[in-house]
Amino acid sequence: MNEAILENPQSARVRRAAALVRKKDRRQQGRFLVEGPQAVRELLAYRPELVETVFATMGTEPWQHEIDRLASDGGAALERVTPQVLAAIAETVHPQGVVAVARSWETPLAAASAGARLIAIMYEVRDPGNAGAVLRAADAAGADLVVFAGESIDPFHPKVVRSTTGSLFHLPVAVASSLAEAAGAARDAGLAVLAADVRGEDLLAARNAGALGGPVAWVFGNEARGLTESDRALADRSVRLPIYGAAESLNLATAASVLLYETAFAQRG
Repeated sequence: MNEAILENPQSARVRRAAALVRKKDRRQQGRFLVEGPQAVRELLAYRPELVETVFATMGTEPWQHEIDRLASDGGAALERVTPQVLAAIAETVHPQGVVAVARSWETPLAAASAGARLIAIMYEVRDPGNAGAVLRAADAAGADLVVFAGESIDPFHPKVVRSTTGSLFHLPVAVASSLAEAAGAARDAGLAVLAADVRGEDLLAARNAGALGGPVAWVFGNEARGLTESDRALADRSVRLPIYGAAESLNLATAASVLLYETAFAQRG
């Protein structure tokens, strides 16, 4: 650990880290920001090889000792900074005392799909909170891979990273240029491709037909537009989540959570 406290919010090192809130700078540097004790702890615990620098304020928070230890064990640079420096780096208005800079990575889609039994494909998903929540649900349901396809939001966007609460570091995450590429990789790996769509067959009918018990890749479309007819044609079948009450619809993350867990239950049944 560097014993000196970094105090200048305008220093080149601080500006370089702060630039990672922008997608073009993340791509140029091959780095991204991880904010908050929970996400940084999971990064250090599960993917320590990615960590470049941990910036943390001095304090007596319960997480401080554990993050210091994990950074030391993983060989990450640990920098003490003032609250002003941390605020200059972080994307959030009120950072929680720690921000890490980590190296981004690329997961080969075909290799990650091989042997998978449950894959979540997000296609044209733009909202970072939704994307992070779906990734977190996929992690909780035991998925083997999450794919960001088409013009979906960057998985290393600070809001996406934060909303996954560390799940980004628990399972492979890949990027596909199109839905055809993502669905094709899943199908080549032996998975059935199911599109979540309000025009599909009822989930109970699909479950009773045994559609969920084998290896499955779920496709979740854009929050506002859903999936087009040509998108649905890339799937083996379309399935809708029934609504029994008066709600007009479910948001993407909630629907994805139910469908992923239904599949996890069927595969384990």
